[in-house]
Amino acid sequence: MNAAVSDRITLVRHANPEAWTDGVAKEMETVLAHEIEQRGRARMLLSGGTTPAPVYETLAELPLEWARVEVGLADERWLSPQDRDSNAWLVRNSFLKHAEGAHFDPLVRIGKPLAECVHDANLQAQHSQPACLVVLGMGNDGHTASLFPGSRDLGWALASTQTYAALDATGCPVANGWPLRITLTPQGFAPIGTRLLLLRGQQKLDVLNAALESNDVARYPVLAAINAPGPRLRVHWCA
Repeated sequence: MNAAVSDRITLVRHANPEAWTDGVAKEMETVLAHEIEQRGRARMLLSGGTTPAPVYETLAELPLEWARVEVGLADERWLSPQDRDSNAWLVRNSFLKHAEGAHFDPLVRIGKPLAECVHDANLQAQHSQPACLVVLGMGNDGHTASLFPGSRDLGWALASTQTYAALDATGCPVANGWPLRITLTPQGFAPIGTRLLLLRGQQKLDVLNAALESNDVARYPVLAAINAPGPRLRVHWCA
């Protein structure tokens, strides 16, 4: 493991995928254990996708008091939590079914309209223990969570004063046929003490460097997580 610190991010390079998986899971365990020791409970926000799934599986095997851990989502597709393409399904099957006792709060509630789900998510964010940790990914287009460049609601979501916002990514190819989303906003990133961005492959590192050089958050929304106040974004990368 090799960490490089800049004034904007901490880039942690891992020798191989196994070291990457173990290193990220161990850092998450350390953050959660410290929060439990200090506050009695810990809350974290997770992202979907295939990249973090091995990390979640490894984390669930570590000896934490999972009954003291609450789990939420950084974003979600407008799908039932039981749909295999939802982030909720991935988190349940890669993490929750192994971390016995952990409590999960999905963003989508069956039978409720999108606006009401967003309202409920923001109410919960206001009244729950603040998240101590968020795990993020990044697409090759520079999006993170569901903040997609070129989406019609991006400007509104970036300027929102709420923790979560609805976003319509119609016309964004990487939305993969699920344009309606609920996403964490820059306001939502800001109070989280540990923000982890998980990247694999040279192309993702090139996109990250392009984002840092451009400093154009509308083109590279991952900058919303990089530029959020507080501790530097920690980027875990391996080839």
